[in-house]
Amino acid sequence: MGLMPQGIVLKLCTLESPPDIEMAWAMRAMQHAEVYYKLISSVDPQFLKLTKVDEQIYSEFRKNFEKLRIDVLDPEELKSVSAKEKWRPFCLKFDGVVEDFNYGTLLRLDCSQGYTEENTIFAPRIQFFAIEIARNREGHNKVVYTSVQNKERGADSGEKVKTDNGGGIDETAHKGVDKRGETSV
Repeated sequence: MGLMPQGIVLKLCTLESPPDIEMAWAMRAMQHAEVYYKLISSVDPQFLKLTKVDEQIYSEFRKNFEKLRIDVLDPEELKSVSAKEKWRPFCLKFDGVVEDFNYGTLLRLDCSQGYTEENTIFAPRIQFFAIEIARNREGHNKVVYTSVQNKERGADSGEKVKTDNGGGIDETAHKGVDKRGETSV
């Protein structure tokens, strides 16, 4: 995935805290985002277990937010005053259950895309877990994994494969041709 876009670093550092605390928080949030994206890119997300209590998080999340669209999030459903009133009791259920449950983290709005300035919001860690566990279990994050796997297979085999790199740009791996002019497989 590479380094996070500079805009995200600037957004992270606009919080009202001493500069060294802001920078440490920003670096930790960015590292977490990079590790998570690499994880869902390399392992089928349906089989991932993010916490020891994934089942509890998922069942509580879907009980409280059964109609919430999670493939492409609407920031208002997470950040508005009425949304915060609904999210607060959910989040507090995990105080003492999930380590750093209220720690700030980065959350992708559109799960088919990577972490970019336009596609990233701040969210409490438990909100990130709830949404990402649901995305994994319900198959929404599979697009990231499939895209990366197709790109790698195409590059390894020399086969021509069209993929979306997560930024909306189609990329094509080139065919390999052996000495006899045959396409390598």
